[in-house]
Amino acid sequence: MPFLNPAVRHLHWMCHAPQLLDSALTLDLAPYLPATLEHTLRQWDAAPDQGPALLTSLAPRRLGLYFEALYECLLRDLLGWRVLARNVPIRHGGATLGELDFVVQNPVSGAIEHHEIAIKFYLGYRYPHGDVLWHGPNAVDRLDLKSAHLLQRQSQRLQLEATTLALQARGIPAPQLSRIFLPGYLFYPRQSADPVLPSPRQAPDNHTRGSWLYRKETDLVRGQDLWVPLRKPHWLGPWLQADTPDPALAEQALQEIDAHQTPRLFAALYHDQEARLWRERERFFVVPPNWPQIE
Repeated sequence: MPFLNPAVRHLHWMCHAPQLLDSALTLDLAPYLPATLEHTLRQWDAAPDQGPALLTSLAPRRLGLYFEALYECLLRDLLGWRVLARNVPIRHGGATLGELDFVVQNPVSGAIEHHEIAIKFYLGYRYPHGDVLWHGPNAVDRLDLKSAHLLQRQSQRLQLEATTLALQARGIPAPQLSRIFLPGYLFYPRQSADPVLPSPRQAPDNHTRGSWLYRKETDLVRGQDLWVPLRKPHWLGPWLQADTPDPALAEQALQEIDAHQTPRLFAALYHDQEARLWRERERFFVVPPNWPQIE
């Protein structure tokens, strides 16, 4: 049976989601997942009020904030890591140089670690000159740029003297290593004359996939599944719902794409008769005709 509590479902997804960055710094959670993981999540799902406060709290609408809260819960309450600090600002001469997302202690090795985390969704696009770039729904965001920033800037902040001073001021020992946690989805063109769009070199082969299409193509691909628009912070993990999907909500979301010229994420649902739930079969972005043009 699927998990009904959204936060529990999202935590389960995060524990097993493939990463978008194939690097020596990428954190693989598999060796740290306890044998009791499924049992614990089932207990939380059955009685959310008996689990961490996150399970019954109103989720922040900002996906990044919600993802950080989930990550802290995952490390602390599921894996037994000590969370020593979160969002530590690094300043020098009155200027902010950045921040450390998490400083934690690994219970297996005992090491103090610095973790940089993000949840990302990128759509592959082949330009007329042949280059393929992976853009976020906001096309300014790109996988190659984010990967470079994580590897060359964010994960390297331990080298700064200002970082050492900021941690000393909090009584935290200097971390011994940095790790990156970057799960997410890559979306491939659905109605493409180029069916073999290459995967990005940064991503491992097992990355989670979706598709994308232009607004004008939506009438050509509607099948037996019912579509629902997905709203943040419920972009994480597979969507499900008890109520029959309302086609009017999908139509309204499509009209919003026309009005605002911004991409929207949808899920195609099927009815799981055994579970008596509508469950996600696939997910896809619908984008306006000018995407990924950046104004």
